[in-house]
Order: sequence, then structure tokens, then C-alpha cells
Amino acid sequence: MREITVREALRESLRYNLAHNDKVFLAGEDVSVVGGGMGVSKGLIDEFGEKRIVDTPISENAIVGLGIGAALTGLRPVVEIMYIDFVTCCADMILNQMAKIHFIFGGQVKVPMVLKTVSGTSGGNAAQHSNNFYPMFLNTPGLVVMAPSTPYDSKGMFNMAIEDDNPVIFIEHKRIYNIKGHVPEDHYTVPIGVADVKKEGQDITIVATQALVYDALSVAEDMEEEGISIEVIDPRTLNPLDKATIFESVKKTGRLIIADESCLNCGFASEVASSVAEEMFDYLDAPVVRIGSPDTSAPYSHPLELEYIPGKEEIREAIKKVKKI
Repeated sequence: MREITVREALRESLRYNLAHNDKVFLAGEDVSVVGGGMGVSKGLIDEFGEKRIVDTPISENAIVGLGIGAALTGLRPVVEIMYIDFVTCCADMILNQMAKIHFIFGGQVKVPMVLKTVSGTSGGNAAQHSNNFYPMFLNTPGLVVMAPSTPYDSKGMFNMAIEDDNPVIFIEHKRIYNIKGHVPEDHYTVPIGVADVKKEGQDITIVATQALVYDALSVAEDMEEEGISIEVIDPRTLNPLDKATIFESVKKTGRLIIADESCLNCGFASEVASSVAEEMFDYLDAPVVRIGSPDTSAPYSHPLELEYIPGKEEIREAIKKVKKI
């Protein structure tokens, strides 16, 4: 099977949906010639033209409002917010409009749109371009929240996001765009709300998201040499969350680590930890351990940024805390 990058997988999904559904269009800052903030849509303007690949003013409110209005009229817009940090500029549009219109109109209208954006700390982007604000979306009923890690999942989940009738927040990650993986050329979808067991194990469960999936898999491989078998689960969809797969794993291992790059205070890791503590307490043989970014803003300094980003070192320390004596 061929291997392509996450960036290429996302572009392939966009190209397919634009070609096969004339209701789909892409709008955002510099999405045409430049290809958006991360180059995902580069080249698509040549294939589909400016009516389908729409450059917008620098106004996040206008971008999301455009998407909501278009979705209400029967189109299937994909709108891009260059960095997740800038969703704060259009929070009302997302949290009070995009998420709630279907509900407040009693299900008479749908908002089938995708808001794609980028999270993660990387490259000295500093405090205003390095955030992981997606927990606010998990706290907002009405939004599907996707966070893929692999090229295969990126293509299949993006296809599913565009096809779904619900508003979807699709979160890409800065540090994984160039990672390669096996991706079928044919069209396929990855179902919403279904986690993926990236590696089976018996002793410890690690629930990891996005870039931390790769760190967890690397550490799990190292731990095999020490006789510790680690199961790595990628939730893929953060809301709705596939608790059943996580619970079944905890039943087997009795030990849980959650690795997610959002801040620990009220972050995604906290939600998983509380759910397991609430519903699976009798199966736990050790305290649940959370890994996340410190509760501070991301530093610009490269050495400090490396210290700020959670990764393999934090996972190894967590394993020491929960492993069997």
C-alpha cells in the first residue's frame, strides 16, 4: 500500500469531496494560492477555481458566519481558521450559533459544516499561536470534535466530517503534517465516535491523542524489552467519546495513563480520568495519571518550548507511577 503524509491525506480528501459534491466548498484565509496556513489546500485553486476555493478577509467571525449561513441553505462548507488560538475571535459564532442552531430550531434545520483548524505547540509560535483550546468545544453540546493522528485516520475522518449532517470541529496538529503512513487511494470513511487500538497490551492502558500517539507507541515499544505490555488507544473523536473501548482496556490492564497536549486543568485528560474513576473504579489497581501541557502559556524560547511540550519523558515517568511492582 502506498504511503503519503497527513497533509497529503487531507488534501486528497478535500479534492475528492470537491470533485464529487458541488455543494462542498472551502473558505478561509489564504486557502487558494498559498494553500492555507499549513499548505493543505495548495493546488486546489487550479482544479476548482475561486468559486469553490474562497479566500476570505482576516475576520474569523466572517469566516465562520459564512460557513453557518451556507450550511443553512443546503451547502456543505469547509471553513478554515488558521490557528485554533483564533477561535476566540469567533467564539460566539461557534459556541452560540454553529453548535446550537439545530437545537434551538427544534431540529428543523441542519448545520452540515466543518471548521478545520490547527492546534499544538511547535516551532516557536509562542503564546498566541500554540494553544490547544479544543476542551472548550467538548464543553459545548452540539459539536462533533475530531482529532486524528495518522494519515489513514486523517483522510477517513475528514471524509466523514464533510459527509456528516452535524457541525464538526476538525483539529489538525502542527507536528504531524509530514508523518507518512499507509492510505488507500479509494474513498473511505472512519466512523464518528469509534476509538482505535493502535497497539494491544496487557499491563497498562495509555489513551493518547494526536502527536502524543506516536510518543506513546515509541515508549510502549521500548517497554516491551522490560517485559511491560502497554495498550495504546487513540480516541480519534474527542466528542462523542468512545468510552466503551477505553473501559474494556482498563478492565484488562487495571492501569490508565492519559496523554493529551491540552492543559491539565479541565482538559481532555481530566474528562477521561474522571469518567474512568466514576465508572470503572473497581477495576483500577493504581491511580490514574494524566499527562498534558503545564497550566501556563507556551513560551517562545526554543529550550523552554521543548520543556513545555509533553512527550516521551512524561510518559515514561507516568509508567513508573502505575506499573506493577
